[in-house]
This record gives sequence, structure tokens and C-alpha cells, in this order.
Amino acid sequence: MSTALLPRLLSRDVRSESTDLEPVAAAERAIELAPDSPRRAKVLAEEVLRTAQAAQDVEAMAIAERALGLAALGLRDGDAAVLHLRRAVRVAERAELPLRAAEARMSLGRALLYTGDSRGAFREIDAAGTALSGVAGARLQLQRAILLHHHHRLDEALDGYRGALVVFRRHGDRLWEARALNNRGLVHAYRGSLTAAEEDLVAAARIYAELDLDLALAEVEHNLGWVAARRGDVPTALDYYDRSQDRRRAQGVPLAYGMSDRCELLLNVRLVVEARAAAQQAVSELARGSMALEISEARLMLAGAALVGGDFQTAQVEAEAAAKAFARQRRPRWTALARSAALRAAFLEHGPSAEGLRAARRSATALASAGWTVAALDAHLLAARIALALGETAAARRALEHVRVGPYDPVGVRVRAKHASALLALADGKRPRAYAALRTGVRLLDDYRVALGATELRAHVGEQADELAALGLQLALEDAEPARVLAWQEECRAGSLGLRPVRPPDNEELAIELAELRRIVADAQEGAFAGRDVGDLRRRQAKLENSVRQRTRRAPGGIRAAAEGRARAELGDLLGERALISYLEAEGRLHAVTVSGGDTRLHALGAAAEARDELDALRFALRRLSRRTTAQASQAAASEAASHAAGRLDDLLVRPLAAAIDERPLVLVPTGALHAMPWSIVPSLTGRPLVVAPSAAAWGEAEARAGRVRRSRVTVAAGPGLPFAAVEARTVGAQHGVAPLLAEAATAKAVLTALDGADVAHLAAHGSFRADNPLFSSIHLADGPLTVYDLESLDEAPTLCVLSACDSGLSEVRAGDELMGLTATLLALGSATIVASVVTVPDEMGTRLMTAFHRELAAGVAPAQALVRAQAEVGDEHEAVAARAGFVCFGAG
Repeated sequence: MSTALLPRLLSRDVRSESTDLEPVAAAERAIELAPDSPRRAKVLAEEVLRTAQAAQDVEAMAIAERALGLAALGLRDGDAAVLHLRRAVRVAERAELPLRAAEARMSLGRALLYTGDSRGAFREIDAAGTALSGVAGARLQLQRAILLHHHHRLDEALDGYRGALVVFRRHGDRLWEARALNNRGLVHAYRGSLTAAEEDLVAAARIYAELDLDLALAEVEHNLGWVAARRGDVPTALDYYDRSQDRRRAQGVPLAYGMSDRCELLLNVRLVVEARAAAQQAVSELARGSMALEISEARLMLAGAALVGGDFQTAQVEAEAAAKAFARQRRPRWTALARSAALRAAFLEHGPSAEGLRAARRSATALASAGWTVAALDAHLLAARIALALGETAAARRALEHVRVGPYDPVGVRVRAKHASALLALADGKRPRAYAALRTGVRLLDDYRVALGATELRAHVGEQADELAALGLQLALEDAEPARVLAWQEECRAGSLGLRPVRPPDNEELAIELAELRRIVADAQEGAFAGRDVGDLRRRQAKLENSVRQRTRRAPGGIRAAAEGRARAELGDLLGERALISYLEAEGRLHAVTVSGGDTRLHALGAAAEARDELDALRFALRRLSRRTTAQASQAAASEAASHAAGRLDDLLVRPLAAAIDERPLVLVPTGALHAMPWSIVPSLTGRPLVVAPSAAAWGEAEARAGRVRRSRVTVAAGPGLPFAAVEARTVGAQHGVAPLLAEAATAKAVLTALDGADVAHLAAHGSFRADNPLFSSIHLADGPLTVYDLESLDEAPTLCVLSACDSGLSEVRAGDELMGLTATLLALGSATIVASVVTVPDEMGTRLMTAFHRELAAGVAPAQALVRAQAEVGDEHEAVAARAGFVCFGAG
């Protein structure tokens, strides 16, 4: 079950406020205000309570206490809500007001659910049922259905919502009709009926909008976002989430609602920084409001985000705090999962230990008992890794004996079995067998990598793929075998470089199967939480995975993994007179594999930290050089600093490879921070044609596409705010004989349409790279940004794309050298070559360089060579240094 289910199931209400009423009527008005205007409701209820206490009006006192409880719920203060609602029950019962007591119990049941007391919630709902009938009884039926929904008794919950809806519609109760529709829509979504879910949620949103209930509408919009995420449509989901947050912010209420859903979605698309921020915000806000059920789940989500982001200390602290909270709430399955996360974080932070080994064994047993089959296998694998590191081979073998699966298990389970086989082979000293098991596991994942194109489904197998490839690379480095190191480098990069879809596929049958696969994966996870047998779900998951894989193989673009394999096999032939340098980092040191003239070599280089420091210094100096206002003396100093840093980077990265690469044109495959390297300023590389690619296989694919360039269809556009953009666009357009899109005509839609299927595209516009959310990196056009999300809607990306914009060539680098940004997206979409900047480039110098580049390009010169010639023409001024260094040729050349 999604960790943000409970706030998603809440009801909302607000009507007009008045203070010139009798105490009972005023208290009832406060109840109406509470869900949508909790702060106003609280003020009114406190005033009514004081008046009622002075007059000994016990009915008004009971209603006012209930209103204060509901207002506290709206403000995410669970303890205060329970306190006021218990008072409401007590006051009403002492005054022998059974209807008021039952209403208070109904609200108390909801508050107890929030604070983690499900048993108490059912008890209060059952007690309220003896006094409520008619519309009030239907409202109680709705609240009970919410409890059933939380316990994943979906059929019973659906019956409850349907029954309540009949009564609300019969009596014209529009408000509670919307509440029932909202909740029923969520049940439909959990059951996989996403279209029915959207219909119910849209109907609820319509009613709330008519009743002017902003907070209620905010919840429904969030739920629509959650359904969109379940469908695999990330942009739509984030849009709904943002709308929901904006409404809540306007009402001045806490924003923690739904943050766990946002975090989960962002983690699935590997936006770790932003995901962690969402989880941290949720934890901080919920900690102030004592919402025990939500805060424990938010802490576990924060632990997951920290774990993915490499902050193992925070991951351990948060996971341990979540485990303690789950234990207090008597939620053993969640407890087992949180303890497992804490254990993994501790291992990654502190390394192997005897206590860690014992804890891993205990964790595996607890997870298996809780129904977490895959997590239990991971715990056994972790125990084996710890045992091997401690030299306890027999203990490792005992742990790995538990990892036994069949051919009809889901792919994630089968891959774990191969991982276990590799570890067992290492325990027995049989490295060839370990390599074979790792290769089999990777090939199995390659088979499914495209098939599991839905973002969140791929996340389920991606981490295991990273572990397999990392182990293979570690072994290859230990064996010092260059060809094998390169092969495992490629495996490490293969999983992250394929495009992660953020929208549903156009193929209707494939979309249906992926939606069903999502539902089954979610149901299996939720079933494990509830303690049910999920064996049948796992078998259905395996069957669907195979069906999706077969269908994807028949679909266009479904053979990427095979193409990567061919590219590796043909690398030597493809390079010809060129040389390839593939960099990698291991245990803080840089290494390089060179392929040149049929010879493959492995080179040990310097400290990665030193290279990063010099690169930071170089980029800082180039930024200073790009500023027109910088004084001559400062520019001279910056030029000298840039020259010094470039020379040091040459010493660290290129000169040690001189004998292997000679003077050949180069294909560079960077690692980590080196993706942001302005390579042409490095002395050994100045004047040498070179291209930068995210992997050798990606370069091979790009090179094959480059051979098909016709250069007959050219698109040129200029964005606003750049003094030389229009001049540059007109000049470039004239060189190719086309009219550019300028001023108001250069809208995002017009440019996107022109880009689709273009042979050559040139965009002279401001660019912005979003490190916090690379999928929102953009090119700024007349009516706003053209983002990565927009580019993903292209049927055919431009074969050659020139992004004449500052920092447009930057990509965020995630674990496994995963790239996210404009250039990474265009390459993944099918562009052969992208020429873009990795540092700020002075406008006038950038225009001069681009003019020379396109003149060479129009004359038939290859892009990498054309860029080298254009860089030579720019001049020797200080500003020219930044222009020459800034542009890089990505992909093929």
C-alpha cells in the first residue's frame, strides 16, 4: 500500500462562516469549516467552547470539542485531535446525548487511524454504529470503508463506498457524495482499474470545485497525480502534485500531505536530491504534528532516499527510528522492512562485522516470515557478502543456500539467484564460474530492461543490475584484464543510459499490460504488508513480465540491448583510425581503458579527488573569462589559472595515455564529474577532433545513425534575452538556406514541431541545467521553457543538434554514471550528434564560433572536425578562450 494512503482517504468540508449564531449552530459551523479552513475552524470552536462552558451548554461543548479535533486533523496534529475528540465523546455521553457521542466516535476513529491505532479506530467506529442511521449511518459506513481500505480489504471497502454513495445521492448530499467518489476512485486504482479511478476522481473534483472546497480539491488533485504515476505518466503526476501543494500553501496548512508519494515517484526516476528533499520536508512537518502513522512511513521513505543518494549515516538513523515507531504501532511487517534498510545502510557505512552478519541473518528470517520474498533474498545476499568479507566461507555458503528460485519466478528473484551463484563461486575460489553467473544475470536483465520500461517497474530491478555489474567490474580490475574491465564498464553504464520513459507507451496493448504489471507488483507488496500469501501474485507477475518482454521485442525500438551488444563486439572495427579512452573510478582512484589500433590497455591514473578539484578550478576560471565586465588584469589572472588547471588535468588524465593513443582522433567516455569537462582546452587534446559519449556502446549506436545524415532538413531558432541570438540564427539559417524561427514565432510548440525529424537543428537560446531535477533542464523560448519532458514527445529526434546555449551540455551524473539532462536525453532519443556547451560562453564569441562551425558543416565537414576548425578561428582574446573551451561534440563526430 502506498505510504501516503491515509491522508489520501480523508474527507473535507467547508461552507460559509458566521459568528452570530446560537452556540450549537456555531459549533456545527466550526465542524463544517474544519476540513477546508482548519485555522478558522479552530478559532471559532475555541470561542464557542468558552461561551458554552460559561453557559453550561453541554451539547455545544461536545460539538465544539469535536470541531477542535477535526481542525487539529486538518493541521496534522494527531495527538491534539485524539485529545479533543475523546473529550467530545466523554462530554456527550455524560450529558446522555447518544447521537453527538456517536458522531464524535466516528471522527475519533479517523484520528486514531492517523496516529497508528487501527484497532482502536475499528473499536470506535463499531461503537458509533449503534446510534447512527440514515445519512449519518451512511457517513459512518464511509468511515468504516476507509478503515477496510487501509487494511487492504478492498472488496469490502468497495462495497462500503458503493452503499454509502446510494444514500448520499438519494438525499442530495453532494459533499459526502464527493468524499465517497474520491475514496472509491482510490480502490479502483489499487485494483488496477485506472480509467474507472480517474472517472471517480474527476467527478469528485468537479463537485468540490462547485462547492468551492479548495483543500478537498487539493486532495483529489493529489490522488489524480498518484493515479497518473501508477499509469506511468510522470509529468502529469508531478503537475497534479504541484497543483495540490499550491492549493494547500494558499490555505496556510502544512505541506506534508502526499510528500511520500512525491518522494517515491522522484526516486523511481532517480531524482534523488529532490526526492530526499520531499521526504525530509514530510518528516519535519509531521514531527511537529505527532501523526505517528505517517511520520514512521515518511522516515522509512527518507531512509530509502538517503540510501540511494549515498548518505548511509542518515539512512541508518532514519530507518532505525522508523523501525522503532513501527514496533510501537504493532506493525511487524513494516518493522522488518525498516530494520532491513537500517542494516544495509550500516553495512555500507561501516563495512562488515560479526554483529552485522548476525543481524543480516535475523533480518532475512524476519523478512521471509513477513512475506517479503525479494527483500529476504537481499538479506541473505547481504549476509553472504559480509561473511565473505570476514573470511567465513562456510557461513556465506549457508546464507546462499536460501537463495533458491525456479524458472517461473519474477526476473528480480531469478537475478538474485545468479548473484548468489556468483558469490558462492567466489567463496569456493572459482572465479570463472563467478564471471559466468554474473554474465548470465546481466543478460537476463538485458532481456527485460526495455520490457520493463515503466519507470517504477524498472526501479525494481535496476539496483540489482548495478550490484551485478559492479561486482563484475571489481573482479576484472583485480584481475587487471583490460578487455574484461571495458566490458564490465559497459555493463555498469548500460542500465542507466537507456531512456527511462516518463509517459505511458503509445502501444495500447503494451500500456494495458504494463498497468496490470504495476498493479500486481503493488498488490504483492501490499499483500506482504498485510501478511497474505502472495505466491500466486508472484507467478502472475512472472507471466506478465514475459508477455511484456515478448511484446516489446516485436515493437519498434525494442532491441536496444541487442544493439548495445553488437556495438561492443564491433568496437575495434568502428573505431578505425580513432582511439577510445574509457575512464572509471574505483576506491577513489581513476583508471582508464584505451582501445587503439586493435590494442586494449588498462592504465592506473591518479586520485579522483585531485582531478575533481582541478576541474572545479578550471570551470571557475572559464566562468570569469566569459564575463564582459571583468577587468583586464582579472581576465589575465583567470586565463593563467585556466591554463594551469588544464595542464594539471592533462597530467592526470591524458599524458599518461600518450603512448597508447598517439595523435589519433578520440572517443572519450568520461566518468562522474568528468562529464562536465571542457576537453578541448586540455593541451594534449587542443586541435584534435574528439567526441564525448556516455558509453562505448552509445557511441557505436550514434556512429551508425550519423552515417544516415542527409542534412536536407534544417531547423534554426532563436530564443529571447540573448543580444546575438537573432543575428546568429539568421546567419546560420542563411548558410543552410532556411528561414529561422525568431521572436514570438519561436514558441516551444513551434520549435518542438520543427525539431521532429530534422537532419540538423540549431537552437540559439538561453539554457538552464537543473541539478535538482535534470528532467526539467530546458531551453528558454518565446513562451517559456522547452524541457526534457517535451523532447521525449518527439517521434524522431534531430540527427545533429546544436545547442548554442550556456551549460546546455551538462548532465547530472547519478550512480553507475547515469546521465540526465538535455544531451543525455537527445542521445537516448536517437540523435547521432549534439554540439553543446559545458561552461558559460560569451555571446559574441559564441556566435562567431557557431558561424564558423556551420560554414564548415555546410561544406560537408564532419561535426567534430568542423568544431576543431571553428575553435581555431575564434581568436586569442581572453573571452575567446572560454568560447573555444566551452563547446563539446557529444555522440558521434
